[in-house]
Amino acid sequence: MTSSGQLLGITGSTGQLGGRIARRLADAGVPQRLLVRDPARAPELPGSTVAVASYEDGPAVRGALAGLSTVLMVSAAEHPDRLGQHRTFVDAAADAGVEHLVYVSFLGAAPDATFTLARDHWATEQHVRERGLRATFLRDSLYADSFPELTGEDGVIRGPAGDGRVSAVARDDIADAAVAVLQDPAAHAGATYDLTGPAALTLTEVAETISALTGRPVSYAPETLAEAYASRASYGAPQWQVDAWVSTYTAIAAGEMAAVSTAVADLTGQPARTLAQVLGR
Repeated sequence: MTSSGQLLGITGSTGQLGGRIARRLADAGVPQRLLVRDPARAPELPGSTVAVASYEDGPAVRGALAGLSTVLMVSAAEHPDRLGQHRTFVDAAADAGVEHLVYVSFLGAAPDATFTLARDHWATEQHVRERGLRATFLRDSLYADSFPELTGEDGVIRGPAGDGRVSAVARDDIADAAVAVLQDPAAHAGATYDLTGPAALTLTEVAETISALTGRPVSYAPETLAEAYASRASYGAPQWQVDAWVSTYTAIAAGEMAAVSTAVADLTGQPARTLAQVLGR
């Protein structure tokens, strides 16, 4: 139970990260109100109720958050106006009387971050501050779980990351850290936590780890910026999304994803999972 015994508002429960958090809270006996866009996809968890609201629908969010003191805000799905959606949600939370927002941000969030979406996370953090909400920011690194998805059908990870390093973190570790914060939010008010894995790896080391665990030969092939854009042109994605994909790698090359933090262990009492542990399940 939370230290205050109050109902928690939880977003993102239909997704990979929010779902993990909601299930852990339910297992701990914490009552939750799950905010979802599609109630048919909401998990059925003991002690939980469901409210329907999308981030861009301010009146629906206000109604869904009414009476809640602490809310977990998982960042919205990638969208050309994700920042606008975030601001609408934050405004609605403030107007509904929410006091404490726990926001899932990104490692190195800054107005001039190389990774384009990290700029949106920084702007969201700033808006939370401007609205006067107490806040805890969970700045997670790239998901270690997703590294196999970066591998092409030919077994090659391609991107302009150079020899840069990334301290990728397990979704399970982010979920454990978030639950620790949500169960005692007052103790973490005003805090910003960098949630990372225990080591920063080059993509060559990532490829070697995947190879060792799967038996499938995987390698890393550095690209130039021009090659990176050319190789992703075939997907037909909008420019903002291609920029985001490519800048994931250039941020690694720039050293902006190499920070290693002890926050996971500090919050959970358990060491952060290694890439081998994450992929070897």
